[in-house]
Amino acid sequence: MSMAPMYYTLTPNCYKVSFQYQPMLVKCIKRIPSARYQADGRFWEVSVQDIAYLQKMGQWAKDMRLVTNVLWVEDSEPVQSYEPLPMPHLEVPHNMLMEPYEYQKEGIAYALEKKKCIMGDEPGLGKTAQAIGVLTVTKAFPALVICPASLKVNWQRELRKFGGLTGVILNDDNKQTWQRFWEMKKADGRACAEVFIVNYESLKKFFVERIRRDGRFTLKSVDFDERINLFRTVIIDESHKCKNSGTQQSKFVQGIAMGKEYVLELTGTPVVNNNIDLIQQLNIMGRLNDFGGYSKFMARYCAGERKSSHLKELNWLLRKNCFFRRMKKDVLTQLPDKTRSYLVTDIDNMKEYKAAERDVIKYLREYRDADDDKVQRAIRGAIMVKMSILKQISAKGKVSGAIDIIHNTIDGGQKLIVFCFLKEVVQALKQEFRDAVTVTGDDNDRQKQWAVDRFQSDESCRLIILNYRSGGTGLTLTAASNVLFVEFPWTYSDCCQAEDRAHRNGQKNAVNCVYLLGDGTIDEYMYNLIQSKKDIANGVTGTDEDIQEKKESLQDMLFNAAMDIFGNKLK
Repeated sequence: MSMAPMYYTLTPNCYKVSFQYQPMLVKCIKRIPSARYQADGRFWEVSVQDIAYLQKMGQWAKDMRLVTNVLWVEDSEPVQSYEPLPMPHLEVPHNMLMEPYEYQKEGIAYALEKKKCIMGDEPGLGKTAQAIGVLTVTKAFPALVICPASLKVNWQRELRKFGGLTGVILNDDNKQTWQRFWEMKKADGRACAEVFIVNYESLKKFFVERIRRDGRFTLKSVDFDERINLFRTVIIDESHKCKNSGTQQSKFVQGIAMGKEYVLELTGTPVVNNNIDLIQQLNIMGRLNDFGGYSKFMARYCAGERKSSHLKELNWLLRKNCFFRRMKKDVLTQLPDKTRSYLVTDIDNMKEYKAAERDVIKYLREYRDADDDKVQRAIRGAIMVKMSILKQISAKGKVSGAIDIIHNTIDGGQKLIVFCFLKEVVQALKQEFRDAVTVTGDDNDRQKQWAVDRFQSDESCRLIILNYRSGGTGLTLTAASNVLFVEFPWTYSDCCQAEDRAHRNGQKNAVNCVYLLGDGTIDEYMYNLIQSKKDIANGVTGTDEDIQEKKESLQDMLFNAAMDIFGNKLK
């Protein structure tokens, strides 16, 4: 690596130090007491009081031939300080049936102050309880909870448990009459139900009267049931499901939330891929103008190949206007650590895997040799399908290895949570472990809740099998401290959500998460892919993990995976 100058830029409030990456230089500057790395600007911020350290560092760097020269320059623009913003204290009675933690009281106070905000606490810190606390303080009823189908029964229970509130799950029987639960009063004058619960997929059925087909689909295309005007509060659980502004589901949520006094979005993963994920979530709350509107948000915070820029500034503005996030390590010091380990196992269908692998290579050659852009795009799409097939084959081939691990765990008297996706994998595990309970797409809401309750309370029930779509969010499974991933999704956020079914408030033991990798398959690359997606999420939510630069756009990663893995076989 050729040498380059090191720059010391004096600003009105600090020095900006920048240099070509050298491990020895990084190690040296970290010894300066005031040195702080600013990832947004790719420079080190150093107090003007530490000029002596900078002088010594500069001379040492030149003597060691790490830099060609040290250039001292001036800049009239001060470095913006994004100091952590304090959370407000709750000054009014919370009226909850159970005493919340202090950090939860602060979350309630923040939501009371902002009225429309994202509760972005790390999974397991009790976002549901905080949202219910807002209801018990404000009594802004009736309230609507929009949540994944698997969480409807859980919300009904939590409302009763934390707030003494009655929640009604919307179904075909009460489709035309649900509002009567609000209109009818009990002997004490309270409504028969204060809260109504619906899943995302049913929004159209219960709240949309007509969709006009008069061109491009927009919010104006939707005629809503006038009963949505009854709601004073809308709570949107797992709000990242609304990140795509072009979907009907997202538009329905936006229309229902419009004009409401309180809009609370709950998500431990507000950013799944890049900063664009935030736009519709902000829009639903009517908060996008706090960031300059759509065009300015895109230009300022969604620039570059990663479609994510000025992360620290965005995080600070989010926290100032409408977002808070606390990490377990910051507010629940008594919560045990979570560890990850990876086991490599042989797959018993390697012949099938190799055949599928050859099919991917064939399509890569066709892509390489195609001159027409349209043909290339078609082949590119086919490659993505083929890569997914490889993932599925690997998952099926790991069943025997998974069975061994499961036996080793539960036969020793410990409980275990197993995550997978394919129906064939679930069925194979169920056939081997007939006493296991499941939370999958084939189970209805009552069956899912029964499975969770039994696993949590019955010592003889040692195994629960879940897929990510049905059981990866919202559930509490603290009866187990062991989590096995037979297969894992494409996103880091889904992995964290799944891990945190066990690693959450109420867990008394260290949580061990084991990822099962198929030897000689794409599993190892998939893990690296997942890790790359955490970088952007960490920057926006304000975690203190190092943010690494990635050269690949997230959109192209699956295609690039194929090229990275099999590119040397195209010759």
